[in-house]
Amino acid sequence: MLRRWCIPLATLTLVIGSMLAAGSAAATAHGSRTTGHLIRPTAQLVRPTGHGTVPLLGHVGSQTTVGSTNWSGYAATGANGAFSSVSASWTEPTGHCSSGHQYSSFWVGLDGFSSGTVEQTGSEVDCSGSTPVYYSWYEMYPAFPVNFSNTVRPGDHFDASVTFNGGSSFTLVLSDTTQVWSHTISASLSGAARSSAEVIAEAPSSSGGVLPLANFGTVNFTASKANGMNLGSFNPTEIIMVGNSGRPKVSVSALTGGTDFSVTWLRSR
Repeated sequence: MLRRWCIPLATLTLVIGSMLAAGSAAATAHGSRTTGHLIRPTAQLVRPTGHGTVPLLGHVGSQTTVGSTNWSGYAATGANGAFSSVSASWTEPTGHCSSGHQYSSFWVGLDGFSSGTVEQTGSEVDCSGSTPVYYSWYEMYPAFPVNFSNTVRPGDHFDASVTFNGGSSFTLVLSDTTQVWSHTISASLSGAARSSAEVIAEAPSSSGGVLPLANFGTVNFTASKANGMNLGSFNPTEIIMVGNSGRPKVSVSALTGGTDFSVTWLRSR
């Protein structure tokens, strides 16, 4: 599956009416997954051919809301080199599954909002028929993502961070403090813009486009920071996931204390 690249909306006029009625809307893209996972498509997936987000409507003040087909959450943005770290915590939500295949992931990362590289780590709940499947991963796009083998259960508390060390070096940390495991990954990626820092709930994408969003109920993010400061201090862009019809697929709460927010599932497409 493809991860994590904001896909712009082509027709804003279709979205604005429903957004004004239902609240702000936005989202972004998911990434390539290894083929070993049981419910992932077996064909190799390709990354979308465009990136970036397009403002749909403005908030009062300096904050902006944008629409995306696969990301939802908040992104701090700036010039190249503006961001050296991002971190947040969340509780793994419960997947509500009935039939078919749906997908959802929750992560922190640098880049991807307006650049072609993404450095990120997070957790997932996918639906295989009526069975929810939980796991975790990291990705340094364009390299394929790597799934961790550790147990993930709904209600687990995650702490995650991505840090730029200089040159092409990054450190990614993902800790499940409930199951008491942690991974610290040292990875290299040349040419990373470091122009954004994100805390995101996402619908993955395949070569055929954005996949159905698994019903995860509500995911709560806390302690969201960029460059060691509260994410809200950067006047971050709010991103709300919308479907092709322009209807929001999620709702995103306001930032509380500059660090905490929630994303609530509304529909799969």
